[in-house]
Amino acid sequence: MSLRLGDPAPDFTQDSTEGPLHFYDWAGDSWVVLFSHPADFTPVCTTELGRTAKLWDEFKKRGVKVLALSVDPVESHHRWIQDINETQGTTVNYPIIADHDRSVSQLYDMIHPNASATATVRSVFIIDPNKKVRATITYPPSTGRNFGEVLRVIDSLQLTDNHSVATPENWQEGDECVILPSITDPEVLKQKFPKGWRELKPYLRLTPQPNK
Repeated sequence: MSLRLGDPAPDFTQDSTEGPLHFYDWAGDSWVVLFSHPADFTPVCTTELGRTAKLWDEFKKRGVKVLALSVDPVESHHRWIQDINETQGTTVNYPIIADHDRSVSQLYDMIHPNASATATVRSVFIIDPNKKVRATITYPPSTGRNFGEVLRVIDSLQLTDNHSVATPENWQEGDECVILPSITDPEVLKQKFPKGWRELKPYLRLTPQPNK
């Protein structure tokens, strides 16, 4: 069965470019982005892994660890990293799981037989510090991921976890947010949203981002 939002992220121990990796121990109390790649030495994956390395500081300031996965062995990963660093002008500074027996891929339902019977699709799992799956994004092997969107989703999750808001379409950091319709008490509204709000409809109230 596929993982659904709110499900516990399965724990595992698997080989990686940084040695055996016990997922829960490695994740600690951080957010995690786990993302899979169809195979080593593939062009789209090479650009994705390079982009992720360049965004290291952006992930770090959000308290996020990144973890890649491919079904090829560790020795192949290390050779591939040399190509990534050379062609993308960066240094890969996060582990890549060597899921040679596809055990992690099966745990996370990363192999979609109608796309490929052996290679993983481009899955993204955003996992919170409680080890819960908070968001999933799945791309076909032919389409590279938008890591700006991954960061945007993390920003939204971290904001809405701590404030009584949701984020509207195409929301970006610093934009107005939507007040949850369940909050109707005028005093509670004033307390939670001292910057005020715009009421377009009783169920559609926009307020400046609360943590800005």
